[in-house]
Amino acid sequence: MIGRRAFLFSASAACASGGALVGMPARAAPATSYAAFLAGVRAEALRNGLSASVVGRALALQAPNDKVLQLDRHQPEFTLTWAQYRQRVLTEKKIADGRSAAQARRALLAAVGQRYGVDVQPLMGIWGLESAYGTRIGTFRITDALATLAYDGRRASFFRSELMNALRILDHGDVEPERMIGSYAGAMGQPQFMPSAYLRYAVDYTGTGRRDIWTSEPDVFASIANYLGKCGWVAGEPWGQAVSVPAGLAQERLGRDRRMTLTDWMGLGVRRLDGTAFSRGDITGAVIRPDGPGGEAFMVYRNFSVIRRYNPSDFYALAVGLLGRDVT
Repeated sequence: MIGRRAFLFSASAACASGGALVGMPARAAPATSYAAFLAGVRAEALRNGLSASVVGRALALQAPNDKVLQLDRHQPEFTLTWAQYRQRVLTEKKIADGRSAAQARRALLAAVGQRYGVDVQPLMGIWGLESAYGTRIGTFRITDALATLAYDGRRASFFRSELMNALRILDHGDVEPERMIGSYAGAMGQPQFMPSAYLRYAVDYTGTGRRDIWTSEPDVFASIANYLGKCGWVAGEPWGQAVSVPAGLAQERLGRDRRMTLTDWMGLGVRRLDGTAFSRGDITGAVIRPDGPGGEAFMVYRNFSVIRRYNPSDFYALAVGLLGRDVT
C-alpha cells in the first residue's frame, strides 16, 4: 500500500534525486510579513542578475493564495492498494483517449522518440498520467503558488528555490507570468515539470526560441523524452511485464532492489503470465508484487527505474508502463 502523498508531485529536479517531494516536515510560522518576504525574494533575484521588470511583474502579489494553502494543508490522508490505484488511474476513458491521441500524433511521437532515443510508450504514459494528454495542466499561476508555499509551506526552502528557478525561466523569456500555470504545488504545463526540472530538461523542439511545455506538443514530447533519455532510458528494451509468481514465494524475496537473472527467477517458479518460460535467461530483472500474495506481479527491468526517476513511486511507474502499452 502507498500513501496518496507519495505521488502528488512530479518531475522536480534531477535524475540523481528523483522526481517527487519526499517527506512532509512540520510548518513553521512565518517570521515576517508577506510583503517583506516578497521584497527579500525580489532583492535576491536582482542580485542574481534577473530583470527588475520581469521580477516585479511576476511578484506583483498581494497575499498568500488561500486556495493553495487549503489544498496543501488538507490533503486527504488515505492509502490505496495497487489494485485500487490502477482502477482509478487506468480507466477505460483514459485508455480510449490515449489511443486516439497517439494515433493523431504518430509521426510526431516517432520523430521525437528517434531523436532522443526514447520509445513512444513512456511518452504517452507520462503525458496521459500527468495532464490527461494535455487537457488538465492546472490553473494556478506558478509564481503565486510557489511564493505562497515558500512563505507559509512545510518545505519553505525547497519552494523558495523553485520560485527562484521560475523567475529564471521568466527572465529567459520562455513564457509570460500569466501563462506560467500549473498545479498548486508548482508543477508546470503538460509534463508537470517543477521549475528545476524545466531548466534541466525542457526543450525548444520547434526552434521558436521558447521552451513551451504549456501549448506546444512537440516541445512537451521532446522535453519528456529528453528527461527520460538523460536519466538512462534504453530504447527498444521493455520496462517490465506481468508475470506469474508461485503462491509460496515469500514476499521478502521480491522487490525492485532484489535483481536476478531470469534463469534464476525461473528456478524459483516465476514465469510469464501465460505460464511459459522467458525467452532469454541472461536478462536481469526484479519482481514486484505491490499488493502481496494473491495480487498482480511484474518483472521489471532497468527502464522501470528510469520511469521512477520521473516520479519515485512503483505505482506510478507501473501505471506509466501499462498505459503506454495500452494506447500505442
